[in-house]
Amino acid sequence: MLPLPRSLHKNKEIIDKMADDSIAISKCDWDSFETSWDFKKHPFLTYRGEARTLEECFANWADHAERQFRQLQKNEEELNRIFIELYGLQDELTPEVPDEEVTVRRADRVRDAKSFLSYCVGLMMGRYSLDVEGLAYAGGEWDASKYQTFQPDQDGIIPLTETAYFEDDIISRLQQLLILMFGEETLAENLRWLAESLTMKRNETPTERLRRYFFDEFYADHCQVYQKRPIYWMVESGPKKAFRALFYLHRYTPETLASMRFTYVQNLQEKLRQEEKRIEHDLINPDLSAAMKKRYGKQLNQLRAQQEELVEFDKKLAELANQRIALDLDDGVVVNYEKLKQILAKIK
Repeated sequence: MLPLPRSLHKNKEIIDKMADDSIAISKCDWDSFETSWDFKKHPFLTYRGEARTLEECFANWADHAERQFRQLQKNEEELNRIFIELYGLQDELTPEVPDEEVTVRRADRVRDAKSFLSYCVGLMMGRYSLDVEGLAYAGGEWDASKYQTFQPDQDGIIPLTETAYFEDDIISRLQQLLILMFGEETLAENLRWLAESLTMKRNETPTERLRRYFFDEFYADHCQVYQKRPIYWMVESGPKKAFRALFYLHRYTPETLASMRFTYVQNLQEKLRQEEKRIEHDLINPDLSAAMKKRYGKQLNQLRAQQEELVEFDKKLAELANQRIALDLDDGVVVNYEKLKQILAKIK
């Protein structure tokens, strides 16, 4: 049992008020991130106010987060003072709470830009909607009426390619979302803010950086956020990275792999063949410099290697597609991931 001094009741009202306030602040912080069941929409939009750009949205969110941080710190220090006085511990304890011990999060540009991109993937997949708060779809019956402003991907499959080969290219879809949220006049500014949040290479354009993020980095971040239990799964053809795609676990059906094969993989094979022919034609040019010949030669070798990888991958995909494998979400991610592991990227 915890010994309670008789004078506690004199402070009970203020203790209860600050405790409730601190709980509310902590819950608000937790619900600002998509791993919460009560997540409604990204904090950039929740605290947007009159902001017209992502940079302004981030500034508003940062101000809110800092106020919450300081309020929780103040509450905890005041509670410490009360209990130190009640128990006569002034000579042993101090009420101050250092920043590193405050349990709500401040704004962080890198983390929050990545979480915004993750939210956008959720919009593309239909997990979220610009028209309803919270989860729009996480299994069950699909309700098309929830998606008026922005239509999610028709099959819940988003190809990840180093070049824009498909209509539902992830960068094209991201641009559509940014235009719907903020208008076309700020699109370039918003793309640059996101790209610069991720750190750009020299001479890299914003769209190149964002494409590189989705292609090479997003899945690792996603697995980390969801503690190695991803809800978007990445299909990967092999070490040459000829084909990668995300699909939404809750929209997976026994037809998903066949759809992926015919809509994307076989189309990509044809697109790479056309790319190979174009480079072969360019190499014929007698005025081509030695440096350009070397560059084209390297691209040609890569294309041929990727085409070989796609041929083998198509066989594996066909074999699995023909099995029409069903997933039981009640079995969990680990069990279900094992069923498709031949074509999936490793969870790290």
